[in-house]
Order: sequence, then C-alpha cells, then structure tokens
Amino acid sequence: MTTDDATPSPLYAKLLGETAKIDWQDLERFFAQGKLLAVARDLDLVSVAEAIATDDSTQVTQWLSAGLVERMQASTAADYSARKPELWAVVVSPWVCVQERS
Repeated sequence: MTTDDATPSPLYAKLLGETAKIDWQDLERFFAQGKLLAVARDLDLVSVAEAIATDDSTQVTQWLSAGLVERMQASTAADYSARKPELWAVVVSPWVCVQERS
C-alpha cells in the first residue's frame, strides 16, 4: 500500500480514485462472467486490488487460502440481490473486486 509509512503508492492512489459505490444490478453481469471477487469486510479493498494488479501472488494466495478473497459464490450473489446492501467496487482487469460495507 505504501512507499513509506505515510504515503500511499501511486498505484494505490490511482485505484482509490477508481473505487466507487455500486448497485448489485450493475455487478450482475460480472458475476455471470465469473469475474467478480468478493473481498472480506476486514480487508482494505484498495490494498487487495493493488496486490492483484502488482501480481503479489504470495499475499493474494494467503487471502484466497483464508477465504478472505474469493470468486463470488452464487449464495452471496443471491443474498446481495435480495438485500441490496451498500457495495463498493474497483476494477483490476479482468477482475472486479467488490466489498460489502456496513
């Protein structure tokens, strides 16, 4: 995330600027294409996107193994469709990383 302890990396800043609130209906097509990644609430969505963009396979593998980042499951998609929670997303092509905010 940072180039030092206080300054975000240029990529982090770019991704942060591209992160936005989004409705589930706008994400459904990405889910149908298998390109939607669910990010656990306790992770920094932009840091996850940055790790994916920089191919930080060690960190991404740790998150995947822990279930903190995963391809969106059908049950989660159905839940989002029914509840319409506040969702935030950022694109790291070909993936769209999405996180529910409470």
